[in-house]
Amino acid sequence: MNMKQLTGLGVVLLACTVLHAQAPAEKVEFEVATIKKSPAPGTDNAVTAGIKMDGSQVRIGLLTLRDYIAMAHRVKPYQIVGPDWIATERFDIAAKLPAGVKGDQFLPMMQSLLADRFGLKFHRDPKEMAVYALVVGKPPLKLKESAIENAPPPSVFEVSGSGSANGIAVNLPNGASYTFAGGKFDGKKIEGQNIAEVLERYTDRPVTDATGLKGRYDFSFEVTPEDYQTLLIRAAVNSGVVLPPQALRLLDNGGDPLGNALEQLGLKLESRKAPVEMFVVDQVLRTPIEN
Repeated sequence: MNMKQLTGLGVVLLACTVLHAQAPAEKVEFEVATIKKSPAPGTDNAVTAGIKMDGSQVRIGLLTLRDYIAMAHRVKPYQIVGPDWIATERFDIAAKLPAGVKGDQFLPMMQSLLADRFGLKFHRDPKEMAVYALVVGKPPLKLKESAIENAPPPSVFEVSGSGSANGIAVNLPNGASYTFAGGKFDGKKIEGQNIAEVLERYTDRPVTDATGLKGRYDFSFEVTPEDYQTLLIRAAVNSGVVLPPQALRLLDNGGDPLGNALEQLGLKLESRKAPVEMFVVDQVLRTPIEN
């Protein structure tokens, strides 16, 4: 299998876990917003996606419509039910916040943008489904508490991720980050309740946090070359990357490499059933209304 076929894997971001929004008293909208189809990746198949908010300027690149829905409505990608193309077609958005509007209104403005420009209509429907629960396993727990820093908060909010044949790298706010390359996963300053969501990108079902961990942690684990390939393919599928049938067939006998690897950290994935509220897309435009 040619690893360059894994274009874009792992760059779906955890923005909905680090962006917070208050319920607005009335509809809020961007002052102006431009939506364009994302350009195709270069010849090296490396891609970088992300969100950057600098003052009143917002720039978002290379996210699928499913990613935008998940971010705006604070749901996870697996909860979204809709046309297949929303998980594969990618868009860039450049927008400006109205004067006097704070960044905590960003998500309500994204909701308005999706409704106005993509004609998004939806309903919610509960469903019981198979999940993994991330729990603390046999001691010792091999997570290292991150060093506390007293640096002032940055003036620019930025989340970015990149993926290529060489691996995956994601940068989150407050100095948090993770990389997965060369068979080794390295996480830095990841909040305990977010570890499950980070790992979920590499599994075949949702992962819920049942660890009770409250701090910020550094951790790493290694996998075999075969398991590394399986996990990269799963990340690609979860990110909406279209892979050839021969690559997907490798998942048939892939087992549970992530669960095995987590034993190195004193963590464990438990299979459970849980009710999940699904976000069902009733209507959406494939081509957004003109800028």
